Amino acid sequence: MARWWFLIASVAGFLGVAGGAFGAHALKTRLTEQMLANFETGTRYLLVHAVALLVVGVLASREGVGNLTVVGTAFTFGMLIFTGSLWTMALTDTRWLGAITPIGGSALIVGWVALAVAAARGQLTG
Repeated sequence: MARWWFLIASVAGFLGVAGGAFGAHALKTRLTEQMLANFETGTRYLLVHAVALLVVGVLASREGVGNLTVVGTAFTFGMLIFTGSLWTMALTDTRWLGAITPIGGSALIVGWVALAVAAARGQLTG
């Protein structure tokens, strides 16, 4: 499973850097301040969770570490929904997507809580 977390993290990292550059250069004069802020928030959360997912991959590849599938899945789903809804909302001015964004944020929170539970149970050390 670790290789999937590495793959997803790598793609998310690429998209985060590319999205950040796109926002800073191509969108700066085309979006309202609020929509640009939404785009940048989605980008920031994508990059942070790409790194977090890399850590999940490293932990999952270690001998004796518990199953981190819930953590990785929650981070992946959260990145897709949170960043995806913010980016789409900013690029298309489809404001109703703001109602979906908290679902992605909740998934990211679930991922962090699942990671904390694994740590508390001693499942992160091999």
